[in-house]
Amino acid sequence: MAETFLFLITESVLSKVTSLALNHIGTAWNIKTEVTKLHNTLSTIRAVILDADEQRSDNHEVRDWLDKLKDAVYDIDDVIDDLSTQALQRDADFRNGISILKKVTRFFSTRFKIGRRVEAVRKRLDEIAADRNKFHFTEKRHLSIPVEQTHSYVRPSDIIGRDDDKERIVQLLVMSSNDEEEGVLVIPIVGIGGLGKTTVVKLAYNDDRVIQSFDLGMWVSVSEDFSVGKVVEKILKSATGGESFTHLDMDQMQIRLAEVLSNKRYLLVLDDVWNEDRNKWMDLRELLMNCRSGSKIIVTTRSKNVAAITSTMPPYNLSGLSDEDCLSLFLKCAFRNSDEYCPPNLLPIGKEIVKKCGGVPLAVKTLGSLLYMNTDEQEWLYIKENDIWEIDQKQTDILPLLKLSYERLPSYLKQCFAYCSMLPKGLEIPREVFINLWIAQGFIHSINGTRQVEDIGNQYFNELLSRFCFQEVVEAFDGEILACKIHNLVHDLAQSVAGPDRARHIYLHESPPKPLIGSKKVRSLRCGFKIKPSKDEAFITAIARSFKRLRVLILNSLELEELPSSIGELRPLRYLDLSQSSNIKILPNSICKLVNLQTLNLINCESFQGLPRNFGDLISMKTLYLTCQEMSLRKRGPKSFGSLQFLLLYNCDFVQLPSEGLRHLTSVRVLRIYDCPRLASLPNSMKYLSSLEKLWIWNCEELDLCEGDGLKGLNGLRSLLLMGLPKLVDFPVQLRENVSKSLQFLRVANCANFTEFPEWITSFTLLQRLYIEDCPNLFFLPNGVRRNVSKVHISGCPKIR
Repeated sequence: MAETFLFLITESVLSKVTSLALNHIGTAWNIKTEVTKLHNTLSTIRAVILDADEQRSDNHEVRDWLDKLKDAVYDIDDVIDDLSTQALQRDADFRNGISILKKVTRFFSTRFKIGRRVEAVRKRLDEIAADRNKFHFTEKRHLSIPVEQTHSYVRPSDIIGRDDDKERIVQLLVMSSNDEEEGVLVIPIVGIGGLGKTTVVKLAYNDDRVIQSFDLGMWVSVSEDFSVGKVVEKILKSATGGESFTHLDMDQMQIRLAEVLSNKRYLLVLDDVWNEDRNKWMDLRELLMNCRSGSKIIVTTRSKNVAAITSTMPPYNLSGLSDEDCLSLFLKCAFRNSDEYCPPNLLPIGKEIVKKCGGVPLAVKTLGSLLYMNTDEQEWLYIKENDIWEIDQKQTDILPLLKLSYERLPSYLKQCFAYCSMLPKGLEIPREVFINLWIAQGFIHSINGTRQVEDIGNQYFNELLSRFCFQEVVEAFDGEILACKIHNLVHDLAQSVAGPDRARHIYLHESPPKPLIGSKKVRSLRCGFKIKPSKDEAFITAIARSFKRLRVLILNSLELEELPSSIGELRPLRYLDLSQSSNIKILPNSICKLVNLQTLNLINCESFQGLPRNFGDLISMKTLYLTCQEMSLRKRGPKSFGSLQFLLLYNCDFVQLPSEGLRHLTSVRVLRIYDCPRLASLPNSMKYLSSLEKLWIWNCEELDLCEGDGLKGLNGLRSLLLMGLPKLVDFPVQLRENVSKSLQFLRVANCANFTEFPEWITSFTLLQRLYIEDCPNLFFLPNGVRRNVSKVHISGCPKIR
């Protein structure tokens, strides 16, 4: 079911208002009555948002009403955020020893201001609620999604580039099944929308070899409605040539289905399946088992989860068309056929256009058809230079088809998906960047705090991954997704569904227009251009004083040596990326006023000398990426570093980690140490990292892990990477006791002097994967390892057999 973007935002804000009305903060700030009124009005308005959004395109007054409502909802969210910030600031005041009188004065002054703001936004919302009556909106829970039904007919001569796929699927269908107990073989065909799954299956379904291999062929377009009764009715209708079964109840239909399938080897195509409820699938599958062995079911789907619950064999992952086939298809759509003459000035433009399509045939057809018999070079350049979402399309074109995938996302994924429009096309993006950005924008919530929001974010990422939102995935030895790219069409779809909300999330590819400065609505700002050195400080100061609601700020490759102190004015800021700023030496201590800051990226800031003295005041800090010359972690209070979970040290120029500072990192779950050429040993205080699950060390030439007890006490370690460590000769003995009952994934690679694994490694009873690569002097691996570990990969180790 579809929910509009405004509906989702209102739902999110309403949940925050509900929480505020129930907890002690509303009472403490003397706003409980106003908050209760706000909650009631917002609940009333939410009920009519879906109907209003359906009328948006036909009525400019409705459109204005919705825009006013969206602004008000965001303002409510900002007020709630300010309340949260004030609570964090009070903690900071307490830690910093600010006098009681000053704290009381600040509290009552702020309470008065907050109270006035809540009252003002409540009155504004009341006016908006009153205006809704003149439009006569009706209450709706969901928007319906019209879906075009598919059929089995295809003209093979119209299809380009799918001969190999057709042949592979035909072979899967005509081959004998060895699994007599399974009875029915289920073959999922999986891929992004518009890729041609239905077309390829049509080609195979109508092949003479397939027709001769089955007694009965049935084609059912399933789409969204996967109620077992409805699907059985469609199967019966296909099997009997169109007979109606609406007069039968479920029991009568299952009896009729058993009669139809009895003693027949059948082929059933279930096209466009979205159901991820395994129980529903098992109920249907049970009714399809009364048949001859060798019967087969093809399921086409855009979801890897659907494939997983239906398949009895590995799914067939349909790939995109080659560039050559895409160009042939494009020319066939742009002209009468692909052999027709194409003006030489247009051919290079056509090649660039098809590259935007990512091998997706429907995208190629959409853009080719827009240029049908049009030889105006300017029109071709327009299509080439604009994103697909900016080009007008018919309901059967690529973007409306892809929007079905968006509409069927669970509501909690929709804002996360739309925010992908803020990320760059074609670049590899670390998985944690997606998750940390979603958290910064408030898209991820933990119910009752029972789960870490990072774990929920990882779940959201995997769900989007299963729906083909991401491509070219990089997977680590322990199965963790490290990075991926966003498919061009998926990025265009994200831009399309974000719609007007993109005005709050800005990605600047070049110098900003002057009206941009002063836009109070902006919540994300990403600069994809290099600012002139002389203008760095002025630009940042303008941002800090203009974008008061900013939650995400990405400023890469700055030339200045010190960030201006005005950065401390961005109190709502959650995510700050200053990576690749090679000249930055220090951060102003004012940055420690950003009590909401969760992620700080200082990777490849080679001149950076060290963190400011009050860095421990950043009690919300969860993720820290750091390149620095010296590392100091001073505790400022009981909550200092208590939220830090992910620490990446890259190309740091120090010999020793801060022994005293590590004692405070009791919540760190992931520690990565890469390319630190002078790091000599790990301090004994590493044992205080009691929550550590992943330790990855890479390219540290001077690091000797056998010195000291730096690896003792890591009792929860699950994943260990030791790579590019020339001083590693023996496997660290400190690991013998503490990780034998926890370590699941181990990779040792590019350690030229590593010679042997100890016998006691066989006591690592939970070890699931062991990767050993490019260790030319390794000569001993206990025999029990290969027996006990489910996956052992060895390469570049000539002395091990």
